[in-house]
Amino acid sequence: MDPELSSWLQLVFRWVHVIAGIMWIGHLWFFNFVNAQVAKTYDADSKKKVVPELMPRALYWFRWGAAYTFITGILLLGMVYYMGGTLLSSPAPVSVGTGASIGLGVLVLGFLVYDVLWKQMAKQEMAGAVVSLVLAAVVAMGLGRLFSGRAVFIHMGALLGTLMAANVWMRIWPNQRRIIAAIKEGQAPDAAAVALAGLRSKHNTYMSMPLMFFMVSNHYSNVYGMAGSDHDLAHDLGGLLTALFIAAGWGIAKFCFNKSGTDAPKGF
Repeated sequence: MDPELSSWLQLVFRWVHVIAGIMWIGHLWFFNFVNAQVAKTYDADSKKKVVPELMPRALYWFRWGAAYTFITGILLLGMVYYMGGTLLSSPAPVSVGTGASIGLGVLVLGFLVYDVLWKQMAKQEMAGAVVSLVLAAVVAMGLGRLFSGRAVFIHMGALLGTLMAANVWMRIWPNQRRIIAAIKEGQAPDAAAVALAGLRSKHNTYMSMPLMFFMVSNHYSNVYGMAGSDHDLAHDLGGLLTALFIAAGWGIAKFCFNKSGTDAPKGF
């Protein structure tokens, strides 16, 4: 591809990526840190009036923000890493084509593993979180044996983004449609639909914090330089750093969840 054209396309895709990402994550945080608390104050009549009006509108921007963030993210991943010469470590252990296939395969397989894991461990959240953290570290260590440090962290961000986008379209939105329809008819929504949509929305909120770290980390060589390179232990260190950054992001999300349940946000 012509370098000038590639540069312009990357600019456009990044712009859309940021706009859509703000739209998506902003609504995600609104649902979890604001609306979840306000909804507790609704009586049956309030729910019947407010939910069918508020939620479809908010979920429209939420799900399409997720879609365009994911699509532009994949396009940027291809242009910057798979076509831009920044994917593999040096000396390259595999071809660029093989590396790209592995990178994309991790995204697809990652959601399948995550989805099965949390279907089994939905009621064991702490144990599921520990297993998820270990699996993320293992993936980062594996990628670190092939990819550059910058590519390791961007793929970990892409993995979290893929899990979140798939959650939106395959788990949260379908169940929210059932919930909204039931409330609109004055019926109690299916408890299983409420539980699944709520859990995956909660997961997305927790994943959003380390996601943003991994996405901006590719601008800081002192960070991604430790995750995968020519150094003998870089891939192992990358796995450890991945676990630490994810845990730190989860801590920030936990703080925000706790703060949202206090009286402080109601002050003015």
